[in-house]
Amino acid sequence: MNSANWIVVPVVLPLIAGAACVLLERRAAGVARAVSIGTTFVLLGVALHLAVVAASGTVHPYLLGNWKAPFGIALALDRLSALMLVLTALVALPVLWYASGGWDSHGRHFHALFQFQLMGLAGAFVTGDIFNLFVFFEVLLIASYVLMVHGQGRERMRVGLHYVVLNLSASALFLIGVALLYAKTGTLNLADLSLRVPKVGGADAPVVQAAALILLVVFGFKAALLPMSMWLPATYAAATAPVAALFAVMTKVGVYAILRVHGVAFGADAGASALTVQPVLLPIALATSVVGVFGALSAHTLQRLVAWLTIASVGTVMVGVGLFNPLAWGAALYYMANSTLVVAGLFLLAELVAAQRGDAADRLEPASPVAQPALLGLMLLLAAASAAGLPPLPGFIGKLMLLEASSTHAWQGVVWTVVLVVGFFTLIGLARAGSILFWHVDASRPSGASGASPKLVGATLWLLGASVLMSALAAPVQRYTAQAARQLTDLDAYARAVLGAQGAGTETTRPYRFDAPATQEPRR
Repeated sequence: MNSANWIVVPVVLPLIAGAACVLLERRAAGVARAVSIGTTFVLLGVALHLAVVAASGTVHPYLLGNWKAPFGIALALDRLSALMLVLTALVALPVLWYASGGWDSHGRHFHALFQFQLMGLAGAFVTGDIFNLFVFFEVLLIASYVLMVHGQGRERMRVGLHYVVLNLSASALFLIGVALLYAKTGTLNLADLSLRVPKVGGADAPVVQAAALILLVVFGFKAALLPMSMWLPATYAAATAPVAALFAVMTKVGVYAILRVHGVAFGADAGASALTVQPVLLPIALATSVVGVFGALSAHTLQRLVAWLTIASVGTVMVGVGLFNPLAWGAALYYMANSTLVVAGLFLLAELVAAQRGDAADRLEPASPVAQPALLGLMLLLAAASAAGLPPLPGFIGKLMLLEASSTHAWQGVVWTVVLVVGFFTLIGLARAGSILFWHVDASRPSGASGASPKLVGATLWLLGASVLMSALAAPVQRYTAQAARQLTDLDAYARAVLGAQGAGTETTRPYRFDAPATQEPRR
């Protein structure tokens, strides 16, 4: 198969598997489970293959129906999209394996919904068009609505209703932003936008800038940036463990969209609309990280603590994006990969601990001792060290890269202070949780719970072990993320690949400039 043809496989494969699971889950639940796990395993293999293909540095387009961009639907593979596909599959496979231990039978059509969500995630990462980004957003969100209430329960239904209403509101804003952008540029293709947005000036420029800010609100809601992040702690804390672990990837769709749209289409070469969101993005990211870690310190359950740490980690990633230089983007991508794996593992670990503490579940209060204190305690220690950024784990490497990237920025002092303080309080919060869960026990209440099955422990160790592997492979992974960031700034190469001769035209290849003024003349 041609390398370009593989690009559509991560979208089509879960679609077919999801449809098959809809037919199978009622009559042959075991077969549906096998189909779902097998499909996700293949998806991981395909994602790794695409990462190897993208490592050459060439942007690979796939034009559905052979309709030329920007008129048809275009998919595009570069290092960034390949990285996101691999990260999604690396999280999805152990989470699905964990869910097959019994959670998938607590409601209907779990595996079909899981596959449809994977389809939406993969589509969002490979699409080359903002409108189709909206379409894939809706696919993954519709699946997430039902997964959110999987297993039922009053609290899940209550929080799930809020989750649906807020996401529908964000989707409406998405359409408004898309409509404004299309009205002034005549295109929604990302490659075409990188050529047309710089040519919009005069009275039309404020409309395009308004569209950029509206899209920042939408993507910020998906990524859980302040002040749009208050929905996340209750939602993720109420969801079942495997669903919350998969949702750890979902916030990264918002991060990806901000990086792809605002870092490129509205980047330094965007003429009058250049770097529209730069003045607000870095302060918001810093505030998100601070609020997230203080929310974690105030949490009364382990799962809610992890949900707040999800917000804190997103804030740290967005600090790198908000610095608007390729070195910081590479650091943000490295840190994002590690934090996603660790947070997903912590959600599964929280459920393992809760299952062994009787009625106390994962509440941070003294209770009966867990059946596997050494194993679960060491897993929490490993996760805490990586999340807090202790050497030699990848959390430390990512934060060190981020601090180095901010060394010439005007906000260097603030960035260093926030990143280091947030890391310190992350360690304090997880250490406090661990001491209560494993040391402050009521010995008069012997544990009646048995240890977790090897399947559940193995899935959790997969995620935490993958984080450790990132430390062992720090050099090649860091090199890949740095190259992905640099490739993202090569607008002309992306345009030529997706638009063909239209993208080359009379355009001249120029390096992406992060210091370009907002009044820069359009490219000719």
